[in-house]
Amino acid sequence: MELGISPIVTSGLVMQLLAGARLIEVDQSKPEEKELFAGAQKLFGLIITLGQASVYVFSGMYGDWADLGAGNAFLLVVQLLFAGILVIVWDELLQKGYGLGSGISLFIATNICETIIWKSFSPTTIQTASGTQYEGALIALIHLLVTRTDKVRALREAFYRQNLPNVTNLLATVVVFAIVIFFQGFRVDLPVKHKNQRGAGGTYPIKLFYTSNIPIILQTALVSQFYFISQLIYRRFPSNPLIAMMGTWKEIEGYSGQFYPVGGFAYYISPPRTLTELMLDPFHTIFYLTFVLGTCAIFSRTWIEVSGSSPKDVAKQLRDQNMVMKGHRESSLIKLLYRYIPTAAAFGGLCIGALSVMADFMGAIGSGTGILLAVTIIYQYFELFAKEAQDFGVGSFW
Repeated sequence: MELGISPIVTSGLVMQLLAGARLIEVDQSKPEEKELFAGAQKLFGLIITLGQASVYVFSGMYGDWADLGAGNAFLLVVQLLFAGILVIVWDELLQKGYGLGSGISLFIATNICETIIWKSFSPTTIQTASGTQYEGALIALIHLLVTRTDKVRALREAFYRQNLPNVTNLLATVVVFAIVIFFQGFRVDLPVKHKNQRGAGGTYPIKLFYTSNIPIILQTALVSQFYFISQLIYRRFPSNPLIAMMGTWKEIEGYSGQFYPVGGFAYYISPPRTLTELMLDPFHTIFYLTFVLGTCAIFSRTWIEVSGSSPKDVAKQLRDQNMVMKGHRESSLIKLLYRYIPTAAAFGGLCIGALSVMADFMGAIGSGTGILLAVTIIYQYFELFAKEAQDFGVGSFW
């Protein structure tokens, strides 16, 4: 699973953008065209998986391909391609009704939650300057309190140790979870009623996170693809000045094969790794903050136009259902939607970017982007379970 869900997410985003820009014509109301579009998206995902797998192997990610041999290199590519096929099959399984929600969303949330749990309770030992320590933040806290005679110093090290997960990171993760859940409840409910049936009505909710986690997924996909290309090129041509401008990379101490950017454009679009780095390099901090907030707001505003959730599309959906806004003429419906939806999309994307940056600055486990994705996906599952319970007459979700 080296490639994860990146190829599948990338193919979905590219196909959605092509459809939204009318470069390909798709009528989602026709089952045959909708099925054809989904099939093309999966095929494109497999092509991207095959391309990335080939680049990984032949660029030396697993060692010099000449030393690996043609047979081993071929088997590695096949293994990565097979993993991509499994991701598509599992996603299809959930979409066909054998599970709840989207497979891609479930994979993202599972991966992020696994990272948080592992970095909290990992029993793996790592050699550091102060001796052997456990990787997991809570395990390390208990170990340091038991083995060290100076309990105050042990607590200080457990809360603030460098290059390994610490208790402060864990507390920051909990705080960010709570803040994101709190913001999920912000919305404006527009009252609607049926044009012909008396008493039939309801509300159309416009949430602060109108485009949900799409802006941060798009921003993450953009950055991860850039990291992927920059790191592979830098490994092959480390002395080229143009490649260094894209990004220079250094291996993480204690984690063989894992690298982080230390220079170039890749460094400036990556979050500051420590509070000290944040203070010592203010230009990096300002550039990163501007980049994340700007891209999230732009992606969120653009996404409503290409995904069928713009004011014009929502007005058409309401008209097709013979629904109108209470207290407003039908002709003023689209003006009212234009007052709320673009603002909610842009400001919601800005808030998502700000929360992501705040989580990174606080040192939350799994990165701010990852935590935002996990919380929004888990919250969507909560709403889905509550709706299922209500539809089946179970009563309160709890």
